[in-house]
Amino acid sequence: MPNPKRKHTPHRRDCRRSANSKLDAPNASKCSNCGAAKMPHRVCPECGFYDGKLIVAKKVKKVQEDHLSKRLRNNDNRA
Repeated sequence: MPNPKRKHTPHRRDCRRSANSKLDAPNASKCSNCGAAKMPHRVCPECGFYDGKLIVAKKVKKVQEDHLSKRLRNNDNRA
């Protein structure tokens, strides 16, 4: 069985090993509901929708809820 004539340097060994760690980034698809980037075949982390249906109800922060209610009240007064 043939043997190497010279010892491979650590640099050469490490370069060979590191070639396997350069993997491609996973593909991200666009959420059909909110447009955020998400992994395919998974629930959207931003809005909780999958396949056009609400799967996970997201909690609304109190500040956002107050802001939305004020906005709705202002729109009612204008009409």
